[in-house]
Amino acid sequence: MHRQTFYATTPIYYVNDVPHIGHAYTTVAADVLARAHRMMGRDVFFLTGTDEHGQKVQEAAGRRGVAPQAHCDDLVVRFQKLWKRLDISNDDFIRTTEDRHKAVVRNVLQVLHDKGEIYRDTYEGWYCVPCERFWTEKEIAQGNCPDCGRPVERVTESNYFFKMGKYRDRLVAHIRANPGFIRPEPRRNEVLGFLTRELGDLCISRPKSRLAWGIELPFDPSFVTYVWFDALVNYISAPGYGAPGSLFERFWPADVHLIGKDILTTHAVYWSTMLMALGLQLPRTIFAHGWWTVEGEKMSKSRGNVVDPNGVVEAYGADPFRYYLLSQMTFGADGDFSFERFVARYNGDLANALGNLLSRLVSMIEKYFGGTIPAPSPDSFGDWARVESACPAGAGGLRTVREAFPDEIPARYADLDFKELLERIWTAVYGINEFIDKSAPWNLAKDEGKRPLLSTVMFVAADQLRRVAVFLTPVMPAACGEILARLGASPASRFEEAGGAWDAALAGKRVVKGISLFPRIEVAKAGAA
Repeated sequence: MHRQTFYATTPIYYVNDVPHIGHAYTTVAADVLARAHRMMGRDVFFLTGTDEHGQKVQEAAGRRGVAPQAHCDDLVVRFQKLWKRLDISNDDFIRTTEDRHKAVVRNVLQVLHDKGEIYRDTYEGWYCVPCERFWTEKEIAQGNCPDCGRPVERVTESNYFFKMGKYRDRLVAHIRANPGFIRPEPRRNEVLGFLTRELGDLCISRPKSRLAWGIELPFDPSFVTYVWFDALVNYISAPGYGAPGSLFERFWPADVHLIGKDILTTHAVYWSTMLMALGLQLPRTIFAHGWWTVEGEKMSKSRGNVVDPNGVVEAYGADPFRYYLLSQMTFGADGDFSFERFVARYNGDLANALGNLLSRLVSMIEKYFGGTIPAPSPDSFGDWARVESACPAGAGGLRTVREAFPDEIPARYADLDFKELLERIWTAVYGINEFIDKSAPWNLAKDEGKRPLLSTVMFVAADQLRRVAVFLTPVMPAACGEILARLGASPASRFEEAGGAWDAALAGKRVVKGISLFPRIEVAKAGAA
């Protein structure tokens, strides 16, 4: 039996960053997942937010001549505004500078310290300032950071450490016993490979003399908390860990942490061992998706090829961007953003197939039935075989639609199989178009004796388009709401509303033509985004 709750998270994004396609990708995927589970009838808690402590924030604020908190307050709105533009339905937005978060971080630190899981020692090794991370001699490559490739500096200082290494064997056993814990499979193998080496302890502090912008250690105010330790706690601080009757008690463990593969180790190893030390359950799944390139090249400011989601949404709308992000490749693999492919997909799938289907269907219902969706012939209602028999030319398209809509569509959402489920939905879209083309309503309308068949063709096409809109709602909520409204149907709130049979209530509804749902665009226009 499924849990009645569902807790999904994105990483909290570094507040200094300018939101780009990678941020949008993770957040849109999490939003689609959250919306889908709501449509399965589950109580959903969907969390995102921003990571606002650390040396880079302190230095950036100093360069601007403002306090770090004011700096964060200025920058966080970039993420909040983008999520609103992208129709993100998060239930909470956590900032690591909020009192509720800082209180939980201090509580976690104190609990671990009291349990003997944290100790003080002298660290001597290599430190990357941009990544705010220590590295061992074996990990650095030619004096450079393994992550960002920039030079590291030699540091010797006293710090506090979390006894992470003692949990290595237990973590390996958990990963092996739970194949779905780390996904996809290559990422799981990557973590297991990492854990074949000795797992050291984790430095979880920075001297306040070097870094003031952080959460003070409750047991030693001369130190602040390491930014990654602080940031990871957001997953339990937002739902209220430690507070009686909190959302934490209802929703933990998280069902899925969606992350980019670059932060897999921090989540699969650091976070997992922190939870073990606290005596808390581990998240059910950590899913690390791939990276985006642009026109075959890595995104970078120097190349000037960073895709601004705001520009894409401004030019084409949120739903087409959401659709493109999830339809391009299997979730978990790397992807490449191409404006030319984006426009081709927009014109082919959205303008020509889906948008044109709605437009022509509404126009024919207006022309042949005065704008009211007709009831199907009584002797064929709900009987696919009778419709196929009465309209053999359109039978192939109708069978395509039926085969594209098995009961597994919701399950594919739950499994993050976005590309496959979208391919199935578009197979149905093309099938409905084929059903209309081969049934030729314009010819049926010329023969009064075929009026019942014309009614059935129009009803079936409208009802199947309604089903498309219901199944597609998590990916394209605004567009699907508009499709349903133009068909006179109610907004979709449950997948079960798609039904396996025809919806008799659709007959008699008034259609609304409206403007083009997806106006065609030219490739030249794409470059302007």
